[in-house]
Amino acid sequence: MTRTARRPVVGIIGNMNLINQEYPVHAGGTMNSEAVAGVAGCLPLIIPSDPRFVTVDELLDLCDGFLLTGGRPNVHPSEYGEEETPAHGCFDRCRDAITLPLIRACVDRGQPFLGICRGFQEVNVALGGTLHPEIRDLPGRMNHRMPPDGTIEEKFALRHPVRFAKGGVFHRLMGAEEVMTNTLHGQGIARPAPRVVIDGEAPDGTPEAIYVKDAPGFTLSVQWHPEWNAAGDPVSRPLFTAFGAAVADYAAHRNGATPLARRA
Repeated sequence: MTRTARRPVVGIIGNMNLINQEYPVHAGGTMNSEAVAGVAGCLPLIIPSDPRFVTVDELLDLCDGFLLTGGRPNVHPSEYGEEETPAHGCFDRCRDAITLPLIRACVDRGQPFLGICRGFQEVNVALGGTLHPEIRDLPGRMNHRMPPDGTIEEKFALRHPVRFAKGGVFHRLMGAEEVMTNTLHGQGIARPAPRVVIDGEAPDGTPEAIYVKDAPGFTLSVQWHPEWNAAGDPVSRPLFTAFGAAVADYAAHRNGATPLARRA
C-alpha cells in the first residue's frame, strides 16, 4: 500500500464562540478551511487560541504555517499602549496571548502566515503599531463594516477598490494595480509598526494590504476577507496559492528537502 505524502499543515486561529449563547467552543469558519485545503493545498487544523491549552512553541513545531483569521473581538488596546473605551468593542484576551507572540516568532523564524481582517490588525500590533477603534468615525472615511442586513453573499460582496503600490509585492502577485474587495471591519491601522509596509489602500486612505519589511518568510496580510469564494475570486486565489506555496517551501525546508525560498 502506497503511503500518501503528508500535506503541509496550516494552523487556523480559532475564535471562542458560544453555541446557543451558553456552550463555549473554539471555532473556525468553513470558508477558511476550504481556502486552505482547496486553494493553498494544505491541511487545515483549527487551533484553540487559548494559552491554557496550547503554547506558541508547540504550535510552531506542529504547524508549517498559520492563517490569522478574522473575528468579532478586537485586539485589546493595552497591547498598543492605549486605554480601553466602549468604542474598542469586545475582546478576546486569550487569543491576544497566543497570536501576538506567535506572529513575532513567525517573523523571526521565517514561518509563513497570512493575516485576514483581525489577523491583519494583529500583525501591526504585534510588531509595535496601533489601531483606530472605529474607522467610520474618522473624517473622510467610509463605513467599512459588514452590512447589517442581507444574505451572506450580499455581506461578502465586493464593495470598494484597493490600490496597490506600483511595482510592489501585491501588484506583482495580483498582476494589477487595483482590485475590488469586500469589506467587513470596524477597526484599522492608525500608526503602522516600524517594519510594517502598507502596500495597498482603500480610496479613503484606509490601509488594506501589508507585509513585514525584510522578513525571511511570507507575511502578507489583508484587511478584507479573501477566504470568501477563494477558489473563484481572481484576487483571493493568487493570495492563497502564494501562501500555500510558501507553506510547502517551509515544510520541505525544515524536513531537509530543499533550501528555503525567500518570500514576502
